[in-house]
Amino acid sequence: MRSRLARWLREGIVWLLIAAAAVVIVDQFRKPELPATFISTPLQTLDGESVDLAKLSQDRPLLVYVWATWCGVCRYTTPSVVNMAQEGGNVLTVALRSGEDAALSQWLAKKRYAMPTVNDPKGELSRSWQVQVTPTVLIISHGEVKSVTTGYTSGWGMKLRLWWAGL
Repeated sequence: MRSRLARWLREGIVWLLIAAAAVVIVDQFRKPELPATFISTPLQTLDGESVDLAKLSQDRPLLVYVWATWCGVCRYTTPSVVNMAQEGGNVLTVALRSGEDAALSQWLAKKRYAMPTVNDPKGELSRSWQVQVTPTVLIISHGEVKSVTTGYTSGWGMKLRLWWAGL
């Protein structure tokens, strides 16, 4: 009985490592090639606040979350980002092709999502950043991109990436 349990445990660990390697490889394949001007891109939130990515990431790592109202996977990741923002996390979101400002603001209010959001109604910003997958999570620390991941990421995964970037 004990040897069977040990064998299953070993096989489980091997499969976990294979899955982790596959995730890393896919992430590297899908990650955007950010332009040199990425960090200095002028941004403005729906509230009219100007945003400076380099300045926001000086004191603590910044999570930039590119998402969309129509994105199926974002339905699972956005609540974690909202929670982080409400807990005082250093978060900025970019809504990709999710309608004009008024429609996006109304959608956010309906969902009770309070998070600093930059609207990218025509996808021009995301296109210049070469973001092709939603959601995309970028971690910036001291004006430098430390991590980029695409697709589903758990709240703990995002917090871990922020913690790691702060070391």
